[in-house]
Amino acid sequence: MSAEPGGPSPFHAGELLAQALAGGAGGSAIRDYMPEQHRDFFGLLPYLLAATTDEAGWPSATMLSGPAGFVGSPDIRSLQIAVSPPDLAPYTAQFAAGKSIGLLGIDLATRRRNRANGVITAANGDGLLVAVSQSFGNCPKYIQLREVHAVPAGPDQAGQPDAEYFTRLDQPARDLIVRSDTLFVATTSGNSGPNSGVDISHRGGRPGFVRIDGDSLTIPDFVGNRYFNTLGNMLADPRAAVLFVDFANGDLLHVQGEVEVLWDSPDTGAFQGAQRLWRLHVKRGWRRPGAIPLRWSLLEYAPTTLQTGSW
Repeated sequence: MSAEPGGPSPFHAGELLAQALAGGAGGSAIRDYMPEQHRDFFGLLPYLLAATTDEAGWPSATMLSGPAGFVGSPDIRSLQIAVSPPDLAPYTAQFAAGKSIGLLGIDLATRRRNRANGVITAANGDGLLVAVSQSFGNCPKYIQLREVHAVPAGPDQAGQPDAEYFTRLDQPARDLIVRSDTLFVATTSGNSGPNSGVDISHRGGRPGFVRIDGDSLTIPDFVGNRYFNTLGNMLADPRAAVLFVDFANGDLLHVQGEVEVLWDSPDTGAFQGAQRLWRLHVKRGWRRPGAIPLRWSLLEYAPTTLQTGSW
């Protein structure tokens, strides 16, 4: 749905409610097609964040990777992703034709990011074809600058490493979370009417910006584009998934749980830069050691990140 002046709103009911609770929305540049610069941008990326839902409707998040050009744009409303079924593990079955999908292209070396949400129209051994229904850019706020390089695949990496599952946050999971300065959150609005679907978004802060209390994670919500795609989805469906990347060794850590958005919490004032908080009560998770054949070196924190606090 294009956000032309005087045209229909590109937001679903949950997003509109979140905007109202937050005191108003910003301008919208959500299109139902990809501008040429977005199409070119996706084609430069060696990694891509993706979100889908399982058979019960739970959001899932993962990172896909490949040589630059593994994501292409045949036309202004399509993205083609050259990945094989093992690359989609452990969610191969969720990347099926007819499934809603949220995509985030982010270049940590330049702080550019663009989102593309839509529906998978084809899924086979050659990869995925996505019909894009929403396309929009995001600002560079809170994106830490990183240099990326590929590493040779190990002898056992042809089928990708198996996921290790857990139902409680163990010590390795806690260790990665407390030192993370970046996460990716997948949400869904379910079947909530026009403009509903799946979304994946970036969040950044100083190491320690995610607080752990038992098996709950509390995340500050900083000033952004005021579309409230993520929080709006959480109001429509409180289930969410959060993906952490160990940039030093390519590990992925994924947790799913139910969310409560804390619109007016006394803890908010204690966290510099936070406008509100949201809390994920973890139900399950997995990790995949060395899942991504890429490594990132931190160059500098975003100026906006340095204006925020930590727990």
